[in-house]
Amino acid sequence: MKRLLTAVAIIGLSFTAFVNASAAPPKKYVVDTAATSLNWLAKKVTGSHNGTIKVSGGNITIDGVKVQSGNFAIDMNSMVILDIQGGSNAKLLGHLKSDDFFSVDKFPSTNFVLTSVTQKSGSTYTVKGKLTIKGITQEIEFPAEIGFSGKTMTAKAKIIVDRTKFEIKYRSSNWVENLGDKAIYDDFELELNLVAKTS
Repeated sequence: MKRLLTAVAIIGLSFTAFVNASAAPPKKYVVDTAATSLNWLAKKVTGSHNGTIKVSGGNITIDGVKVQSGNFAIDMNSMVILDIQGGSNAKLLGHLKSDDFFSVDKFPSTNFVLTSVTQKSGSTYTVKGKLTIKGITQEIEFPAEIGFSGKTMTAKAKIIVDRTKFEIKYRSSNWVENLGDKAIYDDFELELNLVAKTS
């Protein structure tokens, strides 16, 4: 009988410990904006342009090992062009910030809200969310590599965005005829290296 009671007590304690562990509150990871980088690449028939832009803030909530929610803000005024210099750089940057493209004066922030993160295999996940550019929200999906080390979370992803879904149609061959070598491709790429930390 003693052995039976002891076994029951051990099982009870183990179950209580499991319940308490399961009931641990979700952790919030805050984006380390200094350690996070976001590169962009846009292509046209005659070449391409690339640069950087800053993630200005954001957070991710993790329940156990599952991503529960998250949101990120991108500072459109922080856009930089890396492949050209001088007056050509300033001219193109001004054009990208104009109403032909991102209307930065009217919409200084681009936002992304996570809706789901599904593990595919190992550290590879499928991320879905809502991206808002120029006040227009569209659902997007992309693969990401997500990892955890101590109190730090990292994520790497290449995100393809169709600009025309956000009413950015300047020199899009799908909207303007006979552009020839002046056409700019609809898709642009964002390469994200994200670092977030919890207390």
